[in-house]
Amino acid sequence: MNEQITVIDITLDNFNQIVIEGSFNKPVLIDFWATWCEHCKTLTPLLEQIVASYGGQLILAKVDCDQQQQIVAQFGVRSLPTVVLFKEGQAIDGFSGSTTEANIRKMLEKYVEAPATPEGDLLEQAKTLYDQGDKIQAEALLKELLAQNNNNMLALILYARCLAERGELTEAETILNAVIDDDYKQELVAAKAQLAFLKQAVDLPSVEELQATVQEQPSSDELCYQLAIAQLAQQQYEQAMEGLLTLFKRNRTYQEDLPRKTLIQLFDLLGNDNLLVINYRKKLYQALY
Repeated sequence: MNEQITVIDITLDNFNQIVIEGSFNKPVLIDFWATWCEHCKTLTPLLEQIVASYGGQLILAKVDCDQQQQIVAQFGVRSLPTVVLFKEGQAIDGFSGSTTEANIRKMLEKYVEAPATPEGDLLEQAKTLYDQGDKIQAEALLKELLAQNNNNMLALILYARCLAERGELTEAETILNAVIDDDYKQELVAAKAQLAFLKQAVDLPSVEELQATVQEQPSSDELCYQLAIAQLAQQQYEQAMEGLLTLFKRNRTYQEDLPRKTLIQLFDLLGNDNLLVINYRKKLYQALY
């Protein structure tokens, strides 16, 4: 099969070669479509564009459902459009109906290495800089990226986080409130949790001052909570988690269960795979039951 051909019309004659055998070499995306299907008229060109961006790593196999009813019956297709992803001779994923480009790419990234793009490279560089603590350089790269495409939701979310880190809380909140893309719910929840902690910490004394005050008044629930928030604003996550958990164990009724709710917010910020989250989620569960 010609390696440059990435979009192929499927018939009974070539089905086994392209879909079954071919999927052992590279994933095959099967597009079940028909001329009378209105959603197909927008989805099929989008699939062709996405497959082309993978530079030969992915095949689009198009099945005209009016002409290839035996193949349609074999797959049990009940509605159009329907898309099925084949790999190593097996159907491994897919969807029915229309969806967004972001959703399709999110599905594909689990099975195919994402194509490198200048925009993607900039975003990855910005993420790396942000994670390393270089928020200024990360923000500069994000500005460059957003100047090219101000609809990149992940870039907008990370840009808002950079703004929040340097105290531009109102602008960061405006940006996050404008992000409505359902594809990045987790990233948006994390950014909003970070912003909430920073807003709470604005009028608080420094971590050092609060630590000194708590040593003098260790039984003050309010001071202990303030210290945890100040620590969160400084990204002292483990200390904050320990303080919130201790406060929860000591006084579950404080501010209507606020320590536990704040811990849950912090778990959202750091993500379920974070080792601190795994550890303290278990500790919180044990404290609850």
